[in-house]
Amino acid sequence: MRFVLIVLFLLLAACSGQEEPAAVPEATSGGFDAALAEKLGADQYGMRRYVMAFLKSGPNRGQDSTEAAELQRAHMDNIGRLAEAGKLSLAGPFLDGGELRGIYIFNVETIEEAKALTETDPAIQAGRLVMELHPWYGSAALMQVNEVHKTLSKEEI
Repeated sequence: MRFVLIVLFLLLAACSGQEEPAAVPEATSGGFDAALAEKLGADQYGMRRYVMAFLKSGPNRGQDSTEAAELQRAHMDNIGRLAEAGKLSLAGPFLDGGELRGIYIFNVETIEEAKALTETDPAIQAGRLVMELHPWYGSAALMQVNEVHKTLSKEEI
């Protein structure tokens, strides 16, 4: 039931065009962990601010296969570095091969902070990718994705 309330709340907030979500009635939950909520920076709804990045094909995609592979490796290394530093909560590619290549969810509060982080990416520097940045409000539980992922992957990418 709480999940349904959160989804409805997010849909209403997104449709209202408000920058900050409107207040919703408190849902009772016997599983609230105040220490974890504080550690993850959760608000009273278990949510927090992030910056979402849409990675798109950039204007400079003419690299040969060797250079493209080197840029991809450097791009992946940068993702790992940002995740280890706690600045990147989630990253992943889209699988349809379109202009929209992937997403990042940055653990930062401002577009400016996220822009500075995107500028560390070799694929961005080379113009192979560009990023579109948007403030986003999502579950504070995303802060634990990288930690949990380490327990699930048999091999590093």
